[in-house]
Amino acid sequence: MTGSAMTSTPPHTPAVDPWVARDAAVVWHGFTQMAAYTGNMPVMVDRAEGRELIDVHGNRYFDAISSLWVTTLGHHVPELDAAIVEQLGRVAHATLLGNGSRAAVEFAEALAAVVPVADPHVLFGSDGAVAVEQALKVAFQYWINRGEPGHNRFLALGDAYHGDTVGALSLGDGGFGTAMFDPLRFPVIRTPGYASPDWAAKLIGGIEAHTDTLAAVVIEPLVQGASGILVADPGDLAEVGRACRSHGVLLICDEVATGFGRTGKLFASEWAGPEFHPDLLCLGKGITGGYLPLSVTVASGQVFDAFNGADLSESTFYHGHSYGGNALACAVALRHLQLFDEWQVLDNVAVAAEHLSVRLSDTVLGLPGVREIRQRGLMVGVELDPPSGSVRWGRRVCAGAVEQGVLLRPLGDVVVVMPPLTTTVEEIDRVADVLGRSIRAVWAEDLG
Repeated sequence: MTGSAMTSTPPHTPAVDPWVARDAAVVWHGFTQMAAYTGNMPVMVDRAEGRELIDVHGNRYFDAISSLWVTTLGHHVPELDAAIVEQLGRVAHATLLGNGSRAAVEFAEALAAVVPVADPHVLFGSDGAVAVEQALKVAFQYWINRGEPGHNRFLALGDAYHGDTVGALSLGDGGFGTAMFDPLRFPVIRTPGYASPDWAAKLIGGIEAHTDTLAAVVIEPLVQGASGILVADPGDLAEVGRACRSHGVLLICDEVATGFGRTGKLFASEWAGPEFHPDLLCLGKGITGGYLPLSVTVASGQVFDAFNGADLSESTFYHGHSYGGNALACAVALRHLQLFDEWQVLDNVAVAAEHLSVRLSDTVLGLPGVREIRQRGLMVGVELDPPSGSVRWGRRVCAGAVEQGVLLRPLGDVVVVMPPLTTTVEEIDRVADVLGRSIRAVWAEDLG
C-alpha cells in the first residue's frame, strides 16, 4: 500500500492568497457560494503523496474525505500511474458508439466477474448522476420493449440523493438548495428512508400498492450517504430484494457512493446475501480509484435481452455519451480493481473501520455538541448538536480540522469522515484527535 509520513499542523497560509484570487476570478465551483468563497480559506491543491494532499504553499492535509469519496487507495499510486502511462502508449480515447475498445472490454470483463448482477452487461458513462440517468431510461424502455408501457413510475426513498441531473434530482428527496428546480422534476412514489425504523416495510407496501405501474424501485443500498450517512440493516435490504423479485419489479441499486469497498465489502449489495441481485447497478466515484471520471450502469441479462431487435429498430437503446468508456479511465479502473486483491484492501478496511469506530466513540461521541455517530465500514457521519443560536457548526468544525492538517467537509451539521481504504490506524488516530479538538474549540467559542 502507498504510505505517507505523519505531519504536524501545517504552517500558517498567507492571509492574502494570490492563488485563491486567481481561482475566484475564473472558476465557478459547484455547491459553493462564490461570493463567500475567498473568505472560507479554500485549500489550493498542488500535488499529493499517499493519503495527503499538498497545497501550493507546501502545507499537507490528510484527505479524510477521499476527495469527495472518490479516492480509494490513496493519491499518486505508482501502479495506477503506470496503468495510465501504458494506455497512453496505445490510445487515449476511441468512441464506443458502434465500435469497441480493448481497454473497455478488459475492464468490463473484470467488473462483470465481481458485480452482484446476474449475467451482467456494462453500459459506460462518465459520472454517477449519468449512471443513474441511464438506469432510469433503461428501466423505462425495458417495459415498453416488453409491450407493457404502463410501467412508468419509480419508487424512491425519503432522504434519498442520486445526483444533480434532472432525472436523478427527481429521485432524490430535495435538499441541497434544489427546491427551485422542483418544476423540472417528475413525480415519484416515495416511502420513508433509513431514518425510519420501518422503512423496509413501508417500501414493500409501496411495491404491493403500485406493482402494475412501477418501472423500478431505486435505493442506495445500506447507506444513504449525502443525507448524512444514514444506515440500514442488511436483513431489511434482503427483504426488499425478495419483494421486488416476487412482484416482478425492477430493482435499481445506486452504489455510486457505496461501491468499491467503502462499506467493507466490494459492493454494499453483498451485505444482503447471495440471493440479492439488482437488475440495474449504478457505479461511479471510486471506480477508478479517484483518477479519472468514469461510471457504469450494469444491467442484468434479463434487462439487456429486452433491447435486442432488428438494426435501427425502436428496441435499440438510443443513449450514449462522447467520453463513455474512455480508454484511459478503463485502463486505470482495471488496474484499480486488480489491486483490491493484490493488496487485500478489504482486510485493511475491516481493521481501519473497527479502529475508527473505537476512537470516535472514545474521543468524539461523548463531547458536548455531538448528537450521534453513524457508521458502516469507512463511511461515517458525525452528527453535531449545536447549542441554541449557534450557526454554521459543520462548516466551522471542518475549518478547524483543516487548520490542523485534516481535510473534512460537512453535510450541514453532519461531519462526514470517509478516509481512503488504505488508511492506517495511526492516521485514524490523527483524524479522531483532530476532530475532537475542533469540536471542543467550536463549543468553547460559542459557550466558553
